[in-house]
Amino acid sequence: MNPGLYFAIGRKARDLLYKDYAQPQPLQIRYQSYDWSFDFSCQIEEVLPGLNTVFRVVVPDSSQAELQYLRDYVGFSAGIGLKANSAHGFDPIANISGVIGSTVVSLGADLGIDITTRTLNKFSAGLSLNSAFLIASMTLSDSCDSVKASVYHPLNPPTMTAIAAELKHRISRDATTLTFGAQHALLPYTLVKARMNTDGKVSAVLRQEIWQRFYFSIAGELDLRDNNSIPRIGLSMAIKH
Repeated sequence: MNPGLYFAIGRKARDLLYKDYAQPQPLQIRYQSYDWSFDFSCQIEEVLPGLNTVFRVVVPDSSQAELQYLRDYVGFSAGIGLKANSAHGFDPIANISGVIGSTVVSLGADLGIDITTRTLNKFSAGLSLNSAFLIASMTLSDSCDSVKASVYHPLNPPTMTAIAAELKHRISRDATTLTFGAQHALLPYTLVKARMNTDGKVSAVLRQEIWQRFYFSIAGELDLRDNNSIPRIGLSMAIKH
């Protein structure tokens, strides 16, 4: 069995702890107190045996075209695109990642290259261990400045009940953050998630499937350590296939 692609390392825990939460994008258009972004992606599977293509556009942040190759014990992807730069428009970038292993254990690396300056601007590596009751991963990212360890444990798959935790250490700042969270489907089409970290931030998400494959989410976040903190609220809509 193929090990998947690099972004799948730690994805279960990452999705539970971060997906759909009220987080700012790397670059957004701001009008008064409102931010917005638009994310569109399309995947064409099996262009050739084991070869997929992915196109993604995030307005106003970036765009990318990617080729993915999956075979037994190997997963590889290569992409090229544009990334917004607040100083001077868009920069061309290239990305290459690879994974070796199986569905039980896999090891991979991800490289990002700034085509304009011909420099390596991103490097990360990861290890994943997978079983039916626990998924664990460890990654080295942010140009070797961050070390992350995460675990994901499904409690009741029919109701999507699960817990996850992530321990992140930033080497340059000598700072460590522990984040833990849980999710549960209250109804077949209603998912609730909550998380808390040692920096004092508490967040929650309510995701509702309105029509088939059409989702609406509302998320909020509060910093308990800041007495003057104003709760952040985010809304998102998604159509998934």
